[in-house]
Amino acid sequence: MLTRLLRTYLRPYRSELTAVLVLQLIGTIASLYLPSLNADIIDFGIARGDTGYIVSTGGWMLTVTVLQIICSVGAVYFGARTAMAFGRDVRGAIFHRVGTFSAREVSGFGPPSLITRTTNDVQQVQLLVAMMCTMFVTAPIMCVAGVIMALHEDVGLSWLLLVCVPVLVICIGLIVSRMVPQFRLMQERIDQVNRVLREQLSGIRVVRAFVREPAEARRFADANTKLTDTALRVGRLQAMIFPTVMLILNASSVAVLWFGAHRVDAGQMQIGALTAFLNYLLQILMSVMMATFISMMIPRAAVCAERINEVLDTDPSVVPPLEPVRELPRRADVELRGVEFRYPGAIDPVLRDISFRAEAGRTTAIVGSTGSGKSTLLSLIPRLIDVTGGELLVDGVDVREADPDLLCERIGLVPQRAYLFTGTVGSNLRYGNPDATDEELWEALEIAQARDFVEEMPGGLAAPIAQGGTNVSGGQRQRLSIARALVRKPEIYLFDDSFSALDLATDAALRVALRPHVRDAAVIVVAQRVSTILDADQIVVLDKGSVVGIGNHRELMQTCPTYVEIVESQLTPEQVA
Repeated sequence: MLTRLLRTYLRPYRSELTAVLVLQLIGTIASLYLPSLNADIIDFGIARGDTGYIVSTGGWMLTVTVLQIICSVGAVYFGARTAMAFGRDVRGAIFHRVGTFSAREVSGFGPPSLITRTTNDVQQVQLLVAMMCTMFVTAPIMCVAGVIMALHEDVGLSWLLLVCVPVLVICIGLIVSRMVPQFRLMQERIDQVNRVLREQLSGIRVVRAFVREPAEARRFADANTKLTDTALRVGRLQAMIFPTVMLILNASSVAVLWFGAHRVDAGQMQIGALTAFLNYLLQILMSVMMATFISMMIPRAAVCAERINEVLDTDPSVVPPLEPVRELPRRADVELRGVEFRYPGAIDPVLRDISFRAEAGRTTAIVGSTGSGKSTLLSLIPRLIDVTGGELLVDGVDVREADPDLLCERIGLVPQRAYLFTGTVGSNLRYGNPDATDEELWEALEIAQARDFVEEMPGGLAAPIAQGGTNVSGGQRQRLSIARALVRKPEIYLFDDSFSALDLATDAALRVALRPHVRDAAVIVVAQRVSTILDADQIVVLDKGSVVGIGNHRELMQTCPTYVEIVESQLTPEQVA
């Protein structure tokens, strides 16, 4: 998974990666050349008292050092740019993929997990890319070239390389292998903390209203403790790496000095060569340590890459047609023919054999008890979810065959949960029509009975709106959401219980103002409050996912017991009459 992700999203940056490789190669060779020059100064300069040789060789060392610095800075620059661009591209890919998901896929992953995958998981893989460009590229070059240079200085001590390097690799490998499952568990724990925190922040009013602060604090503490325990286990394993490396590094240095001193004493080796060999051994071990440090990051990055690819590889259940219909007759007509909807793996369908027609210039109301499938039915029309049986036609074309953008242009949806975005009143209304003028916005606000309170807000259309519209009341949110749909001026209006937060007077005034504005459109209203739909041209009564009655109010009062029961539970006998 990690390799596939890196190969896919690093491919556009081949030139930058090539520059990193070349610069790191030159810089590493330069750093490996310095111990050899230092050995020459000791053996041929200091030992012979040749000051001129010392100065000239020292100047050459200074030149090599400057070259090494320039190459290292350049490699870090290109590596950082590549890593940041990689992170940007992956985050963008996740965002666009999630944007194609239906409600089914979003609920399957869960918003907290999707947020974690887009932020923390991408950050871990991005950090790995940055480290690979700076350290992991250097490590194999330094290791291989260091071995060659060490053998060039003295072959007699080469057996130390065969002992020290494998010991270091085995010790670090054992530690890293125990960290892999802990990294996977850590990402799951982060998801859990995000989920609990998101629920508590979103439902803070409910928590306080029921005095559940202690219980919620314990729930968060439990999730937080589990994450902390996992992080501590990972931290303890990480803490073992540095002492292990230093122990092997220092033991190797002592071994080189011990055995090298005997060779110098026997005249088999120069002092400068011993110094250079020690430097090369340390560089080799450091390169192995860098490689193992990167290897320590790979398990967590691999887990994160697996989670990222789960999102990128998930195909949305609502897919655009291969050859979409790009022209629809402007009839403002919605027809359902034996529609069925069933969740994956469910035994019984949510909706079954739904058939009715909503025509232009008529209002169709959908009523039923809680859980009868009203909102699900409304979600099928704009293809937020797809029917699993039957046909759903808009202007005579099956919605699964129509161009998605064209279909959305014909529909104005007011969802059950009125949601506003961070910005201003004007920016939220222009979600319906980005080109709408201020006059059109005020007209929509007036129809939605929202003009009065918007005019009282500081700035009017420029008044700020907080995330989710939390700085306005529930009724004001609903009216702004209705105004947003009116600004769109669609052919089909879908109101999903959009009047429930309005008082009866505002509800009545809004419906009166709305009637001439939507006279040529098809209006489909899901309602819990019967008084909202008494004057509807057609009322569809749902019960347990099936249609049990279709007609106007007077007809249903005579033919549909379910509708009669709903009406009598809300209205007085005088109102019913």
